[in-house]
Amino acid sequence: MRRKRDDSGAAGSSGRNDRKKPLPSAYGKALGLLSRREHSQRELKRKLDHTGYEADEADQALEKLQQQSFQSDERFAHVLVRSRVGQGQGPRRILAELRTHGIADAEARQALEEEGTDWLVLARQIYRRRFGSDASTDRQETHRRTAFLLRRGFDAATVRAITHADDVDDSAEEFD
Repeated sequence: MRRKRDDSGAAGSSGRNDRKKPLPSAYGKALGLLSRREHSQRELKRKLDHTGYEADEADQALEKLQQQSFQSDERFAHVLVRSRVGQGQGPRRILAELRTHGIADAEARQALEEEGTDWLVLARQIYRRRFGSDASTDRQETHRRTAFLLRRGFDAATVRAITHADDVDDSAEEFD
């Protein structure tokens, strides 16, 4: 049988759970976040603000982290691009995500270029993995497949090249 807690003491003064741990410094908190994964400066700022740090303290911590090369938006952009390419996402979707993290357009485009991905090859791999090698003859199915690639972030020219290439492949096979 369990014992009831003794509530006879002063309100809130007894027990282990009443002690609050002091907040680590904004620098320590940000460093802890960065030890788990890369973060953009905007992301760290938002998390520090949400935790309750003063804006000045958070800004100083972020500046110190950048000076020490612990935080870099450029490095974050490269890591995110590599990760999203591995997930089969296209350049438009990756650029949009980088913008939400506060990465400048020029820096985001540079990270995409330096990754050196052949977007047509990647889109074709994603298309084949999802739909197999059989081409769609149904207009509605072709539209569905096109929408899938567009949602993944591939541009219209790449999607058209893939969907029309399958149509051309099928028509060439009919004459063989």
